[in-house]
Amino acid sequence: MKLLLLVAIVALIIYLIMKYYPPLGGKSSAESQKRIQTSPQFVDGKFRNQIPTPMDYSLKDTTDALIKTIKGTPNSRPKKQESIPVESFDPKAFEESKEDQVIWFGHSTLLLKVSGVKLLIEPVLSDYASPVRFFGPKRYSDKLPAEIEDLPEIDAVIISHDHYDHLDYGSIRKLKGKVKQFIVPLGVSGHLMKWGVDPDRIKELDWWEEEPVQGLKLVSTPARHFSGRGGSSGGSTLWSSWVIISDQAKIYYSGDSGYGPHFKEIGDQYGPFDLTLIETGQYDEKWANIHMTPEESLQANQDVQGQLMIPIHWGAFTLALHSWTDPIERAKRAAEQLNTALATPKIGETVTIGAEKYPSEAWWE
Repeated sequence: MKLLLLVAIVALIIYLIMKYYPPLGGKSSAESQKRIQTSPQFVDGKFRNQIPTPMDYSLKDTTDALIKTIKGTPNSRPKKQESIPVESFDPKAFEESKEDQVIWFGHSTLLLKVSGVKLLIEPVLSDYASPVRFFGPKRYSDKLPAEIEDLPEIDAVIISHDHYDHLDYGSIRKLKGKVKQFIVPLGVSGHLMKWGVDPDRIKELDWWEEEPVQGLKLVSTPARHFSGRGGSSGGSTLWSSWVIISDQAKIYYSGDSGYGPHFKEIGDQYGPFDLTLIETGQYDEKWANIHMTPEESLQANQDVQGQLMIPIHWGAFTLALHSWTDPIERAKRAAEQLNTALATPKIGETVTIGAEKYPSEAWWE
């Protein structure tokens, strides 16, 4: 009897956490559900990829990964926080500059100014990429180029999918007052609305849908990945890559993705791109369908017809079993073999889009 009571109490606690703990997010509105149900990507109650993308891991795979995680990976994090140079954000220079710019904040967080329009991609500015503070992947550096309070008013925040290292409760809560619009894949609005974002400021897009933002054109394009914030939420929201088009520049942001034919489709329809921001880290041979290796990332850049590539999804959190510098070292070698222009900015360093010179220092060595 006592055991049954204990099980019932634990089950109730888990239920209450899953239902009411804010960082886990919320459910889509009735209006959003209507659009989801008619999406070509939504099949048998879940969003699907363009091509088969199995993610079935055996008990052996899970056990092996757990053992490797416990043992630890050599050089999985910088030995010292000082190993990560961080340049401070200059809000005045950013506001006054007439040039198109991008500033990498580590991992997949990027601040852009394109034709004067200020965009913030994947604002994860917390210390942990996790629903619980002090638990989960911790940020390498002890500071960011800027605190949220120091950022300018943002014309649009762009989200690729709802995983914790791309959609952060704490950051959205702090940012929402200075963001004019949130552009997200189908279903993601439910999280934002639960966190207090006005639904009138959220725009959900399906793949290949376009949205004008102050003279820019934003396009939700395919990716090969998955979604979910725990429990039964897997596949209930869409994942996307993004195309940003102005009169002067074209930019491609990959989000998280395994390699696939969608890159060439995007390149054929919207390329060539002046700049690509492509996932290059947090890969494993068992996750090959949903995360690219650096060599595949460089191939994806070629497929979309990218002129200059900045590797992202590395340099802030350890989410895989490779060393923290492996992504950029392999990407640099692959770029040299393919004769591809690769920018390697420090966190916080400004890259001018379309300029002849770009950061190429091996600062991680």
